Amino acid sequence: MTRKRFHGLKRVKIRATWNKYNLFNLSRLKAPRTNFMTYYQQKWSAKSITRAYHGEHIREGQWERMFTPLLNSVIPMDHRYLAEHDGSEQAAGRGSGLEKPMDLNKIAFGRNQVPYMHMTYAPIERRLDTAIFRALFASSVRQARQFVIHGQVKVNGKKIPYPGYLLNPGDMFQVEPDRVLFATGAPKIKVKAQAEKLRYERRISRQSNITRDAALARRAERRRAKEAKELADDTIELAPRQPKSAPIELGDPEVRKLRQKEFLKLIRQIEDRIGNKKVRRTGKRKQELRVLLRRAKANVIFIGRKSLQELDTEMKEITQELLGITEEVESADKAPVKRLKPESEMSDKQKEALKRAIARIRENPADTTKPYATPWRPRPYMSAFAFIPRYLEVNHNICSAVYLRHPVARPGLAEVPTPFPAETQQLAFNWYLRRR
Repeated sequence: MTRKRFHGLKRVKIRATWNKYNLFNLSRLKAPRTNFMTYYQQKWSAKSITRAYHGEHIREGQWERMFTPLLNSVIPMDHRYLAEHDGSEQAAGRGSGLEKPMDLNKIAFGRNQVPYMHMTYAPIERRLDTAIFRALFASSVRQARQFVIHGQVKVNGKKIPYPGYLLNPGDMFQVEPDRVLFATGAPKIKVKAQAEKLRYERRISRQSNITRDAALARRAERRRAKEAKELADDTIELAPRQPKSAPIELGDPEVRKLRQKEFLKLIRQIEDRIGNKKVRRTGKRKQELRVLLRRAKANVIFIGRKSLQELDTEMKEITQELLGITEEVESADKAPVKRLKPESEMSDKQKEALKRAIARIRENPADTTKPYATPWRPRPYMSAFAFIPRYLEVNHNICSAVYLRHPVARPGLAEVPTPFPAETQQLAFNWYLRRR
């Protein structure tokens, strides 16, 4: 469970996760303002924002023990030059005036320089949980750490439950494929519709029972008051005054319960049609469905106040209008649909395409027991983070990866992924040098 304000939008901190808020923070990342800070404050601020991304789940003391001022780099050299010379020519004429003076105009500053400062947090890339995240087997470093602790990761064929295990060049690690599909796939939409419907039915039933009981209690009270008045007057009973409207039929309670269940079924059908995104409906049709839904709910609420004849009439009218709307939409949707030809009439290309489609469905079926959405599809906002560093060799078919070597810096390229510029990384590096 992530901390509160883990992805803050006011006090921005970049995290090692595929979260959409983190992507938004990345899009508006700017260089920190340092014109009003002392050098000590600049170093502390750079350390704070870089540590929020690089190993924020690691204790500060643990990271300080991992830190090293030795930064790995690779300088490419011409093999032909190395074959012709043994290095002694570098010192020839040094101090004797034979060397040529340096021409500053020919030196290109800022081009193909080795970004050493991007290697500040290179030791963290050796950790098992960080390597799993870099290999795209988890959507965050914390999730990768959870996979390791739960025993879902093997290194060289052995289960390793230690997230801080440091990989050596040539180590192969693998994660359970089901966990990778869960981490990198779209989250499963929690099926709350059934529970919400049950709660709604109970609430409607409770309201209808309360309404019916209150109506019966009011009628009984009026009847007792009338009898008491007749006994008190002790006069000849007069003919009762005819009401303006016909009396409401109470009917059999079991029949009313049956009508109530029918209206609840009708409400579910209307809600399913409103929430069905596969069928395209115009705004007018959706309004008509919502009107029918309100009418059906009103009949459920006032089930005890209306006569059985009125309830039957309402049921028929709502059902007929619902069928009219549904038939019209289905006829419009089914018009452009093309029927598949029988296999005997298909060409070889069509048969091959059909076989590939069937195989794709079998490989990626719909399974409600899985903790991720099926058929499987990539997690939203995954494409912005989908890159693999050079020091890893990944095979996503078997969810395995090989840690080839330690990350290094090359001219114009550093193999440690980081969203921060070299100036910020340099300040953080100086902080951990302890030269304050």
